Amino acid sequence: MYNRRKFIKASALGASVLAVSAPGFANNPLSNDNHAPITGKPIVISTWDFGVAANQEAWKTLAKGGRALDAVEAGVKIPEADMHNHSVGRAGYPDRDGHVTLDACIMDEFGNCGAVAAIENIAHPISVARMVMEKTPHIMLAGDGATQFAIEHGFKKEKLLTSESEKAWKEWLKGKKYKPVINTENKLYKTELPGGKTNHDTIGMLAMDAHGNLSGACTTSGMAWKLHGRVGDSPIIGAGLYVDNEIGAATSTGVGEEVIRNVGSFLVVELMRHGYSPQDACKEAINRIIKKKPQTAKEIQVGFLAINKKGEYGAYAIQKGFSFAVCDAKKQDLLIDGPSFY
Repeated sequence: MYNRRKFIKASALGASVLAVSAPGFANNPLSNDNHAPITGKPIVISTWDFGVAANQEAWKTLAKGGRALDAVEAGVKIPEADMHNHSVGRAGYPDRDGHVTLDACIMDEFGNCGAVAAIENIAHPISVARMVMEKTPHIMLAGDGATQFAIEHGFKKEKLLTSESEKAWKEWLKGKKYKPVINTENKLYKTELPGGKTNHDTIGMLAMDAHGNLSGACTTSGMAWKLHGRVGDSPIIGAGLYVDNEIGAATSTGVGEEVIRNVGSFLVVELMRHGYSPQDACKEAINRIIKKKPQTAKEIQVGFLAINKKGEYGAYAIQKGFSFAVCDAKKQDLLIDGPSFY
């Protein structure tokens, strides 16, 4: 997994990365108290340090005047294919029974959406989710049905449990310990993994294209060692992702159960509809999670990321350590530490 310090040193572009601490976020020169447009359009934002590379891929589409939907699909496929990323895509850690199950959803500017849940043996669930959106009357396919649909539409069936992931799983089986641990070293949420390895989290991506249209994508392999069949917030429209082209878009990362309970991403967008800035909307959504389950909230992490039609963006999390990446015409490798409640 990426260590943020190593990531900064190893940046392929050799560019500096701007990191803003939570208390200093309001003083970020890219924002202001009047919530004026921050970077203009097009723009793409996504969760976590691996969002930098994902954004750069999405930017190739946006820079050419391409559609935001195409950009977010292309962008999140980067971490899906990353063999060092054990929380998204083909190298994800398995559930407690040794199955690598993936979740993803996608949503466009017209309110069209598609999702897959607990899909197996398919490396790019985000592309299957888009095909569900475009080729079926449904929104979500799950389990064996989702895998069957993917294969019937040309996706390659392949074994996703890598030797590294299998080794980690077998080591975990010795103790079968499953316990949430508050993030450290810029890791959002982790289960206790052998050898000190961490289970990072979802990538959620939001983009605005040159036409001012919004789209979003969200993809994950879910919690390591989860119960077989567990589905989090990532493939659920309104929880892990929501796009309203008149208002804005939001995505989430962290413990999906708490996001689902609050229909988190939909809530963030509705708050923006009522005049909240993206950051304030994310903050209020976090506050509601904490208010409903204050004791639980002390032990977990949830983060929200949002953008509105003006091109403003913002984020907020329960715990410190949540970062998000921003890419626009001015800078393609911006990484920001989001503010938090604790």
